[in-house]
Amino acid sequence: MTLVHGSSVEVDGVGVLIRGPVGSGKSDLAFRLIDTGAHLVADDQTKLTLAGDEIYVSSPATISGKIEVRGIGILHLDEVPEARLGLVIDLVERDAVPRLPEAESCAPMENTPNIRVPLYRLHAFDASSPSKVRLAVKVHYGDIIVET
Repeated sequence: MTLVHGSSVEVDGVGVLIRGPVGSGKSDLAFRLIDTGAHLVADDQTKLTLAGDEIYVSSPATISGKIEVRGIGILHLDEVPEARLGLVIDLVERDAVPRLPEAESCAPMENTPNIRVPLYRLHAFDASSPSKVRLAVKVHYGDIIVET
């Protein structure tokens, strides 16, 4: 088990881990995804657990079902107790978001470098970021093809 600083949601059955520095918008992006149909897995800290060759995300018990919404407070929401990790979003400054990114992946757990998942870099506060996360899920686990 590995504990990472990040929020996670389930989008269309796929676990999405949102990583970034303090104040980069992890909880904000997670909340906007939840507001449009995703399900909370964990906010602020996410447990990564290895099961065979799959990584699962879940919440530490102390913060289970809680999400911080800046300006409102800490909310208690229904959560998905665990989701198979299928996508990592690294939050970056707006000018660091690649226009036409090369396909990237990452090994979210240091002790399992051969287990990799797709990685995207987004700016959390762009209005389109929740839609881009949903689109990335469809690209990798649905029926959308990206021209290369």
